[in-house]
Amino acid sequence: MAPAEAAPDRLDVPRLVVAGTGSGVGKTSVACGIILRLTEMGYSVQPFKAGPDYIDPGHLATAAGRDACNLDVWMMGGGGVRESFARNSASDISVIEGVMGFYDGFNGTDDLASTHQVARMTGSPTVLVVDASGAARSVAATVLGFTRFDRRSTIRAVILNRTGSRRHEALCRDAVGSTGIPVLGAIPRDREMSLESRHLGLVPAAEDRSVREAVLRSSRRVADHLDMEGLLMVARTAPPIRRPAPPRRREIRAAIGVALDGSFNFYYRDNLERLKNEGARLVFFSPESDAAPPDVDGLYIGGGFPEVRGAILEGNRPMRDAIRGMIQDGIPAYAECGGLMYLSRSVRGRDGATNSMAGILDADAVMADRVVLNYTRGSMSAGPLVRGTSGFRGHEFHYSRMEDVASDSKFGQVLEIGAGIADGRDGLLAHALMASYGHLYLGGPAARNMVRRCAAYSRR
Repeated sequence: MAPAEAAPDRLDVPRLVVAGTGSGVGKTSVACGIILRLTEMGYSVQPFKAGPDYIDPGHLATAAGRDACNLDVWMMGGGGVRESFARNSASDISVIEGVMGFYDGFNGTDDLASTHQVARMTGSPTVLVVDASGAARSVAATVLGFTRFDRRSTIRAVILNRTGSRRHEALCRDAVGSTGIPVLGAIPRDREMSLESRHLGLVPAAEDRSVREAVLRSSRRVADHLDMEGLLMVARTAPPIRRPAPPRRREIRAAIGVALDGSFNFYYRDNLERLKNEGARLVFFSPESDAAPPDVDGLYIGGGFPEVRGAILEGNRPMRDAIRGMIQDGIPAYAECGGLMYLSRSVRGRDGATNSMAGILDADAVMADRVVLNYTRGSMSAGPLVRGTSGFRGHEFHYSRMEDVASDSKFGQVLEIGAGIADGRDGLLAHALMASYGHLYLGGPAARNMVRRCAAYSRR
């Protein structure tokens, strides 16, 4: 079933935002349930995730059978969000999972970088997930508050989560029904419908087959309690959106090795697409299990959980030695968060166990008890992503810190917003490597610069 086209430059795709009253109300489980059931009904579904997140998109992708895309106004800008959404919505229906509470974003005074802003920018009707546990008629007051808080609200329906008895569900349905907002699902409290968590949120589906199986099992149980026809009716009220011009793709100029396995799987799809559009051929490899990196002209080592699988990474000494040798030889390399940790001397877990890493960076990664969670903004003056000096935006989200950083270490980034590695500095430099805690959006010239540097290295 192909989406209907309203005009040559317009795309008429049904779509739906799954938002929540706050974090932890079950948005991911509900979104996965909707997506999986739609695929079982024969629809192709393109999943999206609002905000800076890597783990939830993996669960959405598992349910949809296709990669999810992030939509973050802070990093991408409004134009970038609209363009990415329209370009990637080549499906029968698009489903966007929200971030935090519906109106939560960059600050407390407006909706910048909130789910509400993404819903408005993409013209998407919204279904609000409400945790009904511990309340009954009061659920209606919550729903009214969310629908009336902003006159531009896109909320069109409600899904009740964690209901108790049948009577409890009936009380909540009657109460919300009196507001005129339809209830399109009531999901009972059931541990089998929740997903396993870790210190940075849910456990990534890319890490383990059992996690993927758990996502599918939970999604099916959730979907059994949803009014799918009602949800489809809401999704079909979305107006046509402008179709973007297809991106220009350069001829292949360089090969970039991208680390991808259970330890490293935090990548924004748009970043990878931007590298390919600039002429990169992406070659995926596993620092956990491959004997050596591929024959490439650059390296990109993303985030993940190297602290969880540190013994596996330490055990693959040939890979660590090979990556160290390639970077010492001057190959352009960019690493983020988990990649930063992997390229340090060692990673020490909360239990005190220490695993040796690649040893390119003169520092050690140590797991902490407090999370660092920020959007980031700053200027970049060195490294493979920049020529001269340019601004950047991104985010940081980690439970580790870098200790014993050598006093003569050089940094390629100065932060206006964010913590970085030390004293508002990020982007440790070594040879042609830049490794940061920040996850950057490779907009503007960043992807072009990376590919250009890799192409120059290949011609040496």
